[in-house]
Amino acid sequence: MRDFRKYGVWEQSHKLVLELYRLTKGFPADEKFGIVSQIRRAAVSVATNICEGCGKASERDFARFLGISFGSCQEVEYLTLLSKDLGFLDGHSYDLVQFEITSIKKQLYHLIKKLNAES
Repeated sequence: MRDFRKYGVWEQSHKLVLELYRLTKGFPADEKFGIVSQIRRAAVSVATNICEGCGKASERDFARFLGISFGSCQEVEYLTLLSKDLGFLDGHSYDLVQFEITSIKKQLYHLIKKLNAES
């Protein structure tokens, strides 16, 4: 069994969740059940699926959960773009989030590739 805390990609995704919770506190109240909820769920899904995958016995199952995590990153990427375009997220915050998402996606991609080669 793997310890999710030992993966840098999990640590970075956890920090992203905390940052997105902080940023979305400033979104309009009428978006609480819309974009705010969706961004938060997608961001949490990135970190959660890494954790869940760590509990799987095979490399193939671990890679599958990392793939789900990657998909959630894509969702966060779009939702933050939408938030910026709607004026809920300033350009600087958007750029920082995008940098983190890109980094997480690269790490997930390489880890998935490595696991698939081993299985």
